[in-house]
Amino acid sequence: MSGEEPNVPDTPDLPDRPAETASAAPEPPRVDRDAGGDSGGAGLAADGDADSEIAVHAVGIGPGNPEFLTRRAGRLLREADVVVGFETVVDYVADETDADLITCGYRDEPEALGRFAARVDDGARGVAVLMGDPNHSGYQFLGKVESAVDAPVEVVPGVSSVQVAASRARTPLEGSTFVTLHVRGDVSADLERLSRDAGARHLIVIPRPYDWMPEDVAARLIADGADPSLDALVLERMTHADEQVTRTDLGALADGAGGDGADDTAFSDLSVLVVRA
Repeated sequence: MSGEEPNVPDTPDLPDRPAETASAAPEPPRVDRDAGGDSGGAGLAADGDADSEIAVHAVGIGPGNPEFLTRRAGRLLREADVVVGFETVVDYVADETDADLITCGYRDEPEALGRFAARVDDGARGVAVLMGDPNHSGYQFLGKVESAVDAPVEVVPGVSSVQVAASRARTPLEGSTFVTLHVRGDVSADLERLSRDAGARHLIVIPRPYDWMPEDVAARLIADGADPSLDALVLERMTHADEQVTRTDLGALADGAGGDGADDTAFSDLSVLVVRA
C-alpha cells in the first residue's frame, strides 16, 4: 500500500559522491543493550532479535526473480513499516510486504528519502531496497540513504546478476576483474582497468545505459589493444523468464558500438557483459 504523510518533510542534502560516503568506513559494531557493550560482531541471533537494534536496513532483493530473494530479506520486508527505493525495484517486492511504499526516480530521490527519513525518525522500521546485491553498483543509493536518515544503516547482501552471470559464463570471480560502469560521472579509470586486464583475466562488466553498453565497451577494449577474437557473452535479465544469453566475440560485438540511446544498442539495460580470458 502507499502512505501519505500530513506534513511535508525536510528535503535532505545528499552528498555529491554518495558511493564514497557509503564506503568511507566499515559498518559500526552492533551494541547489545542487555550486555551494555560491543557485541563484537557476533552476528544475528537465531530469532532475528539482533535486527531490532537497527533502524534501517539496505536490502539487496536479488536479480528480480522472487526465488532469489534471501530468507532474511523476505523477513525484513515483512517486518518493515516503510520501504523506499527506485520504482522498478520496489515493484519486484511489493507483494512481499504490507509496508508503506515510497518510490522514486533520479529526479525525486531527495524528496522521497526525506519522506522515508521522517518516518524512520518517528520510529518506523525502514527498509531501503536495491536491485541484486547492494555491494554491486548499489553504493550510490546506499550513500544517499545513509545521508538522509539519522539512524544506523545495515547492508543486507543479496544475490547479484553478476554472480548469476559468472555462473552462466563459468568465470570464477577470483579469476575475474569486475567493474560496474552503472554510476554517474567519469568511468575512465574503470575502463583502463578493463583494458589492462583484457586477455589476462576474465572481465565482468555492468554496462551503463546507454553510453557504455556492451558494444561500446567492446570497441574501447579493442581500441586499447584487446584481441578481437576473445569470447564475449552478453547476459540479459538474469533469472527472469525472458533471460537471454548472446555468445559472440569481442570484434563482432564492437561492430554495434556508437550512440547513447536505447535504440542504439541491441541489448537491454539489464545486461552483464562477460569477456573470457
